[in-house]
Amino acid sequence: MLANYHTHTVRCQHASGEDKAYVEAAIKSGMKILGFSDHCPWIYDDGHVSGTRMLPSQLDDYFASMDRLKREYKNDITIYAGFEAEYIPELIEKQYRLLDNYPVDYMILGQHFTGREPFAPYTGFPSDSEYELKKYVDTIIMGMDTGRYSYVAHPDLFNFTGTDDIYRKHMGRLCEYLKERNIPIEINMLGLLQGRHYPADKFFRIAAETGCDAIIGCDAHFPESLNDTENMEKCRMYAERFGLKLVDFLPGLGIKE
Repeated sequence: MLANYHTHTVRCQHASGEDKAYVEAAIKSGMKILGFSDHCPWIYDDGHVSGTRMLPSQLDDYFASMDRLKREYKNDITIYAGFEAEYIPELIEKQYRLLDNYPVDYMILGQHFTGREPFAPYTGFPSDSEYELKKYVDTIIMGMDTGRYSYVAHPDLFNFTGTDDIYRKHMGRLCEYLKERNIPIEINMLGLLQGRHYPADKFFRIAAETGCDAIIGCDAHFPESLNDTENMEKCRMYAERFGLKLVDFLPGLGIKE
């Protein structure tokens, strides 16, 4: 791998390791680009405090750390500072305002919920609801239409247990949308490593038939995963199995000279 754009930090409350350790692991593996995309904070009117994402009060520390790392390792690797976030229409304007004064390089869309936390169910829970699957796909498309997100993290996260015809009907729409816009499909290495329900074969069959490209996302929650060449190779072989072309870099987020 020459680049990874899916990297978390300890601030999300379910990752480990110092920021610097992630950078050094990426350099050790030969990466030219490391994109940090920790779980983005939200502003909740009711005072809800998330246990799975960065808090608004941690933004200053996050960007200060990213700035230090960019300067310290500028001759070794290109570092981008961004976020992974859901698209939640009723909260999005407040998130925009929250991030307005920060140098966000990019964002990726990871639709863990189709509504606001903690009321909406996690999209990775098994569900046979066509309504919820359709809402998942529609929400991703609405989010990507904003132009704010560079790609979709684990687009196959929705754990649909209904019929293949219904799954193909809606995930086919998503693949066609991403193909038309030259947005690569993420092969999520963490999911592969931990034997989760994703990467989902049925999704990648549709992606291959649609002609989508793919990109590997480490979804790194600990530094060692950025130097896990064995599982990177498994992801490469997974793409090869479906005949998917792997891309190394996201448009506009290449190597800085």
